[in-house]
Amino acid sequence: MGKVTGFLEIDRQDRKYRPAHDRVRNYKEFVIPLSEQGTRDQAARCMNCGIPYCHTGCPVNNQIPDWNDLVYHGNWEEAARNLHSTNNFPEFTGRVCPAPCEASCTLNLTDSPVTIKTIECTIADKAWDEGWVRPELPKRKTGRKVAVIGSGPAGLAGAQQLARAGHEVHVFEKNAKAGGLLRYGIPDFKLEKTVVDRRVQQMEAEGVVFHYNVNVGVEISVEDLKAQYDAVMFAGGSEKPRDLAIPGRDLAGVHFAMDFLPQQNRRVSEEPVGNVEQILAGGKHVVVIGGGDTGSDCIGTSIRQGALSVTQLEIMPKPPEKENKLLSWPNWPMKLRTSSSHEEGAERQFSVLTERFEGENGQVKTLHCVEVDAKMQKVPGSEFVLKADLVLLAMGFVHPVREGMLEQSGVIIDGRGNVQANDEDYRTSVDKIWAAGDMRRGQSLVVWAIREGRQAARSIDLALMGRTDLPR
Repeated sequence: MGKVTGFLEIDRQDRKYRPAHDRVRNYKEFVIPLSEQGTRDQAARCMNCGIPYCHTGCPVNNQIPDWNDLVYHGNWEEAARNLHSTNNFPEFTGRVCPAPCEASCTLNLTDSPVTIKTIECTIADKAWDEGWVRPELPKRKTGRKVAVIGSGPAGLAGAQQLARAGHEVHVFEKNAKAGGLLRYGIPDFKLEKTVVDRRVQQMEAEGVVFHYNVNVGVEISVEDLKAQYDAVMFAGGSEKPRDLAIPGRDLAGVHFAMDFLPQQNRRVSEEPVGNVEQILAGGKHVVVIGGGDTGSDCIGTSIRQGALSVTQLEIMPKPPEKENKLLSWPNWPMKLRTSSSHEEGAERQFSVLTERFEGENGQVKTLHCVEVDAKMQKVPGSEFVLKADLVLLAMGFVHPVREGMLEQSGVIIDGRGNVQANDEDYRTSVDKIWAAGDMRRGQSLVVWAIREGRQAARSIDLALMGRTDLPR
C-alpha cells in the first residue's frame, strides 16, 4: 500500500499546533492541518506490511492500509467511502482518539509510525468540504421501533446504524443537546461542537428522532420505553466519578472535573450553565488531581480561564520517556505523554498522594501531600504543601450511575459495577434491553464506544429481523 519505497524516502511529518500564547486566548481548535500534498506524502509511507498490525490497534477495524493507498493515489472520495464503512464518525476520532493504531504501526519500531490519525482526519474533513457526506436513507422501512438511551459516541453510532437498517430510531438525551462527552466533556479547543452538530443534522435527515432534556428513569420509566419500543439500547456512559475521601473534601472549591468542564463547554456554545455554582479558575491557584486525559482537559480549560498557576498531581510513578519496543509493540505502551495542554504552562508531579485539604472560612486553601514509592508507601520526610484555591478531581470514573434507569430496569450489574452484557450480542439480563459503550465496558475511548454502538446495533437488527446486513 502507498509507495513501495515511501517509508525509506519520506520522513514522518505530523500536524503542528498554533503557538501556545495564541491558542490560550480562545477555545477554538488550534491544530494546523497538513496540505493535501503533505497528507498524500505521509500516506505514501504506508509500507505494505505482510501483517498490518495497525488493524489490531484499531477498535473499529479501520482498513488503514487501503485508504492510505487511496489517498496516495489521490482517490479521496473512495478513501472517504472506505473510511466510513468501518467508522461512523472519523472526524471525531481523527481529533480526539489517542491513535493506538499508530502505536501498532510497524514503523513505530523506529519511532516513525505513519501519521494515521492525521490522514484519517484529513479524509473526513475533505469529505465534508466536498459534500460527499450525505444522509444515507434506508431502502425500506421495517416497521420496528428502537429507543437509544444516551447520545454519546456509542448511542450515536448505534442509532445511525439502526436507522440505516430501516428501523424507526428515537434517541433520549438528558441534556439539552446531543453528543454526550463529545459535547460536554471534551473541550472545544480539541473538538469544536459544530463538528458534532453537522453529524446530528445528518442523522436527523436519516430519520433519527432526538428527545432532549429527557432523563430516562426520571421523566420516563424504563417500563414505558419497553412497552413502546421493540428494543432498547442503554448507552448512557460511565458517569460515576472516583472520589477522594480525605479530610477537607467538603470544603468549597473542591470539585469533580465533570462538574467543571461541562460548564465551560456550555458557555462557549452559549447554552445556559444552569442554576448551579459557577466553577471558574480565573485568578486562582488550581490543582488537578489525576494524570489522564480528563486532567489534561482541566489544565487547558483552567489556563484559558486565566488561572494563576496549574499543578497536576499523579499518584503513579513517572512513566519512562520511551517504551521498550521489544516488550510492548504492537500493544499500547506505558510511557510519558505530554499533551498540548501540558505544554501551555502546567507543572506535573508524579508519585504524590494527597492526604488532606485545608481551608479558611470553608474555602480550600492548601493541599497537604506526601510522596510515595513504587509500592504506594509514604516516603518519610517527603511531606509538602501546595497552594490551592480550586481543586479538580480527575481520577476517572468507576461505573455508570445506578440511580434511576439502571435500578428501574433490573439489569444485572457485573463485578466492576457496569451493566452485564457480553461483546458478542450485547444483550443484558433483561429482555429487549441491550447495552453498549462505557456503560457496558467501563471508562474507555471514543473509538471503543463507536465500535460497541455499531456492534450492538447489528445484534438488535438481527434479533428484530432474523437477519442483518449491518457489518460487525
